[in-house]
Amino acid sequence: MASGAIESFDNKARREFESLGRTRVYRGELLRHPVYTRVLHWTVALFFFLALFTGFGIYLPWLFRWFTPFFGGGPLSRQMHPWFGLGFVFFFGLQVLNWLAPMLWTAADTKWMRNVHKIVSNEEKMDPPETGFFNAGQKVQFWEIVGGCIVFIITGAILWGGAKYFGGTAVAVSYVLHDISALIMLGGIFIHIYQSTFGEPGTFQAMIRGAVSEAWAWTFHPAWYKQVTGRDPVQACEEARRKMEGRR
Repeated sequence: MASGAIESFDNKARREFESLGRTRVYRGELLRHPVYTRVLHWTVALFFFLALFTGFGIYLPWLFRWFTPFFGGGPLSRQMHPWFGLGFVFFFGLQVLNWLAPMLWTAADTKWMRNVHKIVSNEEKMDPPETGFFNAGQKVQFWEIVGGCIVFIITGAILWGGAKYFGGTAVAVSYVLHDISALIMLGGIFIHIYQSTFGEPGTFQAMIRGAVSEAWAWTFHPAWYKQVTGRDPVQACEEARRKMEGRR
């Protein structure tokens, strides 16, 4: 019943946002992310960096005090930080509902992780044929952010309430856990940015335009390509290669 309610909510949200904007898919492309998904992604990113920058202004004022004036100064940055954090957690929660099903772990993901060194080093030109809508690396980051959000909520509430309500020890521990979680998440974001630009060329446009080339799909997510087109990804790649050679 819960999964049905989530799917119903997600489908309704997709329809509402599609009425506000169109996703153009040209010949040789596939729809990857509809308008709703893209809006969620960039809203999550916005609140993440707002929370990150105001957080840096609080924890490392000697290094980052140069940009706190953008948020009205140090005291206002301190007041805005928890609200930006709540915005990040809220919109990422909507993204969890949007991506819950394709982010569930499968046997194919375990196999992907065993061969991650070959994939990262480009020893394998195509991802394993079982790789679906998301690969195992993307799923690991997704669930790391889920865990980080839980840590942020708990530690953030303690830090917001202060020692008066939770005691000095709880506040001290929360500072450490809050910072560690933020640093882990920041490291993951750097990896995410690299993979979406240089690591997997063509990925960035998926979150800008919502569409990807068929070549991108059969290279990085062959099982998803087969699911949406009904074609064998290896065969499609070979056919495209022969056509390119024939034009030379």
